[in-house]
Amino acid sequence: MGDPGLFTPKSVTWQMHGDPMMWVAGVRALYLQALHPRAVRGVMQNSDFRRDAWGRLMRTANFVGTTTYGTTEAAERAGARVRKIHRTLTATDPGTGERYGIDEPALLLWVHCAEIDSYLHVLRRSGFPLTDAQADRYIAEHRVSARLVGLDPDAVPRDRAELAAYFAEVRPELAAGPEAREVDDFLLRPPTHPLLVPAREVLWRRVAQLAYASLPPYAHELYGRPAPAPAVVTRRLRATGALLRRVPARLRWQLPPKHILRAMARLGPSARPAPYKLGR
Repeated sequence: MGDPGLFTPKSVTWQMHGDPMMWVAGVRALYLQALHPRAVRGVMQNSDFRRDAWGRLMRTANFVGTTTYGTTEAAERAGARVRKIHRTLTATDPGTGERYGIDEPALLLWVHCAEIDSYLHVLRRSGFPLTDAQADRYIAEHRVSARLVGLDPDAVPRDRAELAAYFAEVRPELAAGPEAREVDDFLLRPPTHPLLVPAREVLWRRVAQLAYASLPPYAHELYGRPAPAPAVVTRRLRATGALLRRVPARLRWQLPPKHILRAMARLGPSARPAPYKLGR
């Protein structure tokens, strides 16, 4: 038996992260993260977001895949690489001139909580079978990933109640500033080859709109764009989830970097992620 990694096939994380709705959840996380002015400023001032946004999305997906399905060594190495990069980066508040490190615990915590909330919210709302106790377990499991990016696990929410309390506490700090508007504009109209513009309008825009619609109401208020009624959004999420889950898992998992297939090769076919395993 090979190294099962930090989460292991017995975790909620192992089963959840193999679901195709994780891509919609990832876009929701970007929308939510952009509402913290200090956090999004750190991204925009240290990267060419518009030119390399796809690269950023893929690096995030690769990090999540490595830490979920990779060996312990690979996950720890990925975390060390992220911490090293963050230590070298700073951002400047244009209003006050304050220069600050993007590895401030408060900023890392916001990014972490926005991701975990988005993954959990979108998957559950789209029909992924998860009890409240399993949802709490998922949040608690991700104190491990919080440690990897430089957070003290004891300072990270461990269940839905603590996560909700965190969002209530941080809510007054959120705003849709110019950087958030730029992220919003990019997600709706990402640069693409002229021949691919029709596909962007038909496919990508629907993904982005669905991810935006699944945000909490206060996020819609900050961005200033309405969303359909919650019941309509839930129906669309469930329909999208049902459609994507009809694509054979092994076909979906063939997409690079193939973390799940490598984990199954390392641990055996019983390591295959599947929602029904959560009830065991």
